[in-house]
Amino acid sequence: MTTINKVAVIGTGVIGNGWIARFLAQGHEVIAYDPSQGAEERTNKVIENVWPTLEKLGMAEHASKEKLKFVTTMEDAVADADFIQENVPEREQLKKDVLATIDKHAKADAIIGSSTSGIMPSTLQSGLTHPERVLVAHPFNPVYILPLVELVGGKETSDVTIQKAREFFTSLQMKPLIIQKEIEGHVADRLMEALWREALHLVNDGIATTEEVDAAIIYGAGLRWAQMGPFLTFHLAGGDAGMRHMLEQFGPALQLPWTKLKAPELTDELKEKVIQGCESHAGEASVFELEQKRNEFLVRLLDLVEDYWPASKI
Repeated sequence: MTTINKVAVIGTGVIGNGWIARFLAQGHEVIAYDPSQGAEERTNKVIENVWPTLEKLGMAEHASKEKLKFVTTMEDAVADADFIQENVPEREQLKKDVLATIDKHAKADAIIGSSTSGIMPSTLQSGLTHPERVLVAHPFNPVYILPLVELVGGKETSDVTIQKAREFFTSLQMKPLIIQKEIEGHVADRLMEALWREALHLVNDGIATTEEVDAAIIYGAGLRWAQMGPFLTFHLAGGDAGMRHMLEQFGPALQLPWTKLKAPELTDELKEKVIQGCESHAGEASVFELEQKRNEFLVRLLDLVEDYWPASKI
């Protein structure tokens, strides 16, 4: 693998800052660019807040917060970078414009990853001079804790790029999942979107509150999914015969109207139900306090997952 030392991060919102934290924790030099006012100050605050969590997770011996540098132009950010992670808002033309600038000014052997959650890589790399080095590298929030990153190549992405990206993200203590066929939303977000749509219907129809929906996941499926995922969970539901018996017994239920995959209309009334429900559920806790609790929980949960399910195929 081409040695990756210097990393550029373009766009420093929640995802961009999460990437910065992970890159720094693994000892990389990070050059960041974001034209929004106060971006550098916000990033520095995030890094200070999450550094204790990164220390608990374990970081590279040469990790340092001092390896972060902000620059004033995108061209300066990418000029010497070995790997570039783009994280601008999820607007297709904006991303294509930014990637075109990156493609023009980056080194010939630099790999370019996009954090897009839904746009296909073939769309993003269209019209670029070096489309073969562009791929989707889609993480999950908080990026500095959650190990999954979906790697999706477009029609013109080279196999070498995919392999180098896989090796790089593995070196970041991540679990790169190579998606073999590009599709809008990739894999994980499509699964989460289906659950999200059903949750909105349950709230919209007055069947459950936001807190009740969350409880149904936290104390039920969520605990099992954290270890095994939906398929192996259902495999166990079939008893000694596993999935074979499970499908025979419960397969016919798939024809029943148990789900409403088409999202409900996001009316003002539904918005208020969801917003007020979440605010009531959160109580007096600020978002920062909830993030701290989430981070502590995820660190401990990841330890449990590795203890009980270490044989990951990714």
